[in-house]
Amino acid sequence: MISVVVAIGNNGEIGNKGQLLWHLPADLKKFKQTTMGHHMIMGRKTFESIGKPLPGRTTIIVTRNKDYAVNGCLVTSSVEEAIEVAKQAGEQEVMIVGGGEIYKQSLPLAQRIYLTEVDFVGEADTFFPRVDTQNWDVIETEDHPSESGHPAWSFKVLQRKK
Repeated sequence: MISVVVAIGNNGEIGNKGQLLWHLPADLKKFKQTTMGHHMIMGRKTFESIGKPLPGRTTIIVTRNKDYAVNGCLVTSSVEEAIEVAKQAGEQEVMIVGGGEIYKQSLPLAQRIYLTEVDFVGEADTFFPRVDTQNWDVIETEDHPSESGHPAWSFKVLQRKK
């Protein structure tokens, strides 16, 4: 299974200047629960914004730079190659975690989306591709109100229709 894990603002915003646009501790916890024990595929810029491999997960970095290497991570030159590396390692559900270009390349391949929708409108330079909702079923929804200065948000699991 190929799954996308993403948090988006009201207009599809996902980042600005290599940084997240909001801080939602409960969503970060949900991200950790969702990705723990899995192979995570991300672009080089996303990896560099995190700064290190996340514990309990295998990080696969996609980059065009043939000389790029990071201790504790696997490096590939394409999303397809990264997916194949994860499959060869026995991965049952590979997690695509960003950024914008990796999402654009991965979305047509994905069977599931773990989607956090944040009540946020603001400056961004990176956006998630528009999802045609006719091709997806929402199989889970959790709504979270605004609290402690954090915006309201919803967590949804979308499954691609057969």
